[in-house]
Amino acid sequence: MHSLTLESDNRDRVAAVLGEGGWIVACLCAAWCGTCSSWRAAFDALAARHPDKTFVWIDIEDQAAVVGELDVDNFPTLLLQRGDTVAFFGTTLPDAHVAERLIQSQAGADAAELARLAASSAERRGWQRECNLRTLLADAA
Repeated sequence: MHSLTLESDNRDRVAAVLGEGGWIVACLCAAWCGTCSSWRAAFDALAARHPDKTFVWIDIEDQAAVVGELDVDNFPTLLLQRGDTVAFFGTTLPDAHVAERLIQSQAGADAAELARLAASSAERRGWQRECNLRTLLADAA
């Protein structure tokens, strides 16, 4: 499976995955960004290696109604979320090995550990309030 590109007609599908407690691995990028264009193939390859997770490509300009308030400092920015718990939000190197390690480390944690980590720092608590993709999708509807 390859990643899907977030569009207005598939937002409900992404929200449903989160509602069921599934993992979302979202990449926030922009069509004009050369790094993002180069990274897309590696992101799709990661999706193929993790068929148990939903990989979502989000163009921050096309989906400004969803991500408008998110603080995207650089590209690519990854958002890893399981259910309503944001496990990671931040810029990462456009390197499949780095992303693979990040995904494995987060997905290897059980729900209790994810909850503990989500509350472990001001930054992570902020992710829960500001970066929850399920909430952002609902607010954009």
